[in-house]
Amino acid sequence: MGLLTWFHGSVIHSRRVGVLARHIAPLLPRNASVLDVGCGDGWLSAEVKRLRPDVTVTGVDVLVRSHTHIPVQPFDGTTLPMADRSVDVVMFVDVLHHTADPLVLLREARRVAQAIVIKDHDRHAFLGDATLRFMDRVGNARHGVALPFNYWTKADWQRAFEREGLSVEAWETSLRLYPVPLRWVFDR
Repeated sequence: MGLLTWFHGSVIHSRRVGVLARHIAPLLPRNASVLDVGCGDGWLSAEVKRLRPDVTVTGVDVLVRSHTHIPVQPFDGTTLPMADRSVDVVMFVDVLHHTADPLVLLREARRVAQAIVIKDHDRHAFLGDATLRFMDRVGNARHGVALPFNYWTKADWQRAFEREGLSVEAWETSLRLYPVPLRWVFDR
């Protein structure tokens, strides 16, 4: 997977970071403190910060990398190392499907923050599960990220939000993360 990994890292990932930052930045309240859970190298959060210099962003991850674009501290994957209501926003970008039970982290986010921003997958399209597994392997396996392939349908997400007393203020389904023709396969 050398060529595929190179292509993803040099072409797809950089575009994806820019597109996601442009979607996320307007969702954050003014002067918000943001905790990026599962931030990886923090590049996405740094880009959000570039677009929104009024916000402060820190990250936590179970695998803290040697080079990060934002301050990152380790956490155990289940309990956020933050006091109750200590941040304005918790951000999960393609993180919850890497957990055995996404509800655990949703509860933790509700405990520490006023708002939650989630970007994750919706397993709904034809061959959706297989496509998501492929994308996860290409994007995450080389970093040692857990791959339990715990993808939810829109109905699963809605049940979880209802069960946890969370209300959805915005639900975007067309992010256009990938260029044509890749969009036809991966942006469904």
